[in-house]
Amino acid sequence: MVFETVGVVGLGTMGAGIAEVFARAGIRVVGVEADQEALDRGLGHLEASTGRALEKGRLSAGEREEILSRVTLTTSRDDLRDADLVVEAIPEVMEYKVALFTDLDRICKPSAVLATNTSSLQVTALAAATGRPGRVVGMHFFNPAPVMGLVEVVGTVVTEPGVVTSVSDLAVRLGKTPVAVGDRAGFVVNRLLLPYLNHAVTLLDHGVAARDDIDNAMRLGVGLPMGPFSLLDLIGLDTSYEIMGVLFEESRSERHAPSPLLRSYVAAGWLGRKSGRGFYGEPASESTPEKAAASTVRVEGSQELAATLAAAGFKDSAEPDVVLRVGEAALEERAVQVRVTGKVAELSGSVLTSRQAVLCARDLLRVAGYTPVPCRRFVIDALLYAHLNDAVHMYSSGYASIADIDAAMRLGCGYPQGPFELMESIGLAKVRDGLRALYAEHLAPSFAPAPLLDQLVTAGLDAFPRA
Repeated sequence: MVFETVGVVGLGTMGAGIAEVFARAGIRVVGVEADQEALDRGLGHLEASTGRALEKGRLSAGEREEILSRVTLTTSRDDLRDADLVVEAIPEVMEYKVALFTDLDRICKPSAVLATNTSSLQVTALAAATGRPGRVVGMHFFNPAPVMGLVEVVGTVVTEPGVVTSVSDLAVRLGKTPVAVGDRAGFVVNRLLLPYLNHAVTLLDHGVAARDDIDNAMRLGVGLPMGPFSLLDLIGLDTSYEIMGVLFEESRSERHAPSPLLRSYVAAGWLGRKSGRGFYGEPASESTPEKAAASTVRVEGSQELAATLAAAGFKDSAEPDVVLRVGEAALEERAVQVRVTGKVAELSGSVLTSRQAVLCARDLLRVAGYTPVPCRRFVIDALLYAHLNDAVHMYSSGYASIADIDAAMRLGCGYPQGPFELMESIGLAKVRDGLRALYAEHLAPSFAPAPLLDQLVTAGLDAFPRA
């Protein structure tokens, strides 16, 4: 297939970015919006994005002018009649998309491919609304489209042979990495990312840890580019809630049930950055943070942590202000269980641990150079291991390859390592045993180790099979 002219319907931030990506690759683009006001906003998005690239030295003035000259803007869908490919980027409402695809099917030439940029809706339903179901695919770009390197190319059970391959080849021409998958809710990235984000909201709702502490644990402890609440605010809480709803409708899994707290925030109009308030942006609290002083400490289970605290000036004592236990339960009033991951120190007390001991542990570890994360149970284990387990289930189901899943999460979410790369760096046995401990505590299916993970560990292997 030859794609010389591409139409883009919907020129919001996402659609304008997609139009820019095609124009940068030397492809003629016809951009369509509902009215002149929306069209002007779309042009503004294009000019602003290419203007920033010019200021940063990523484009010359001549290159920017060439890119903009390749984009024709119109309010008439009939101008798409000669397009070889049309990508829709309108709001995530199935009724709107079905109506659009029905109209595009009438307007576009029979050989044209129709693509949806949906992040979670069923592509098959859109294909069925046309007289060319074999030439309808998903082409899911990530925001900002000119920067993010991933495109999920989604085929359906009725997609004609060769269409997914041709669209994937086009993505390579655009300078993107395509991941070709089938039509399941959320595809690869959102099917893995959103349950993890939703799980973080559940931990917050249950009082396991505070918002900033959860974000710090995943950003500084795991190395993710953003904490879950910062990312939710960026994505939009309404968008995240809708995607979780689509996932739950398909799977009926408890793992995909939207958090009641997320639902409440959306109902209140707290949608994240787009509304000025989400998990962040609320009025600052005037309360004075609790503090506690500790001059003596006993560390059990880690000579390294003991040496670090000694170097910071804290004295060892037989009757210390606080006892830090690394790897052991904290079953006394002054004892706090500690888990160090990088420069993050998670602190968890038992029902016997005093509030004073937790505060002492938090403050002395901060002085010693760690980022303390007070929590009722360890946050990183609960969030990360379930997230990685989802990736194993996805691979085991045959939906996507290990290489594609790793590439999707690195390029689509900015992860420093893909899920399988991360599991292998942690150690498969450690991840499996961590999941077993979580399952024994909660009896939640999402914590039961995926059979493949369990089998690999039982066989003494510490890497996943790769073709």
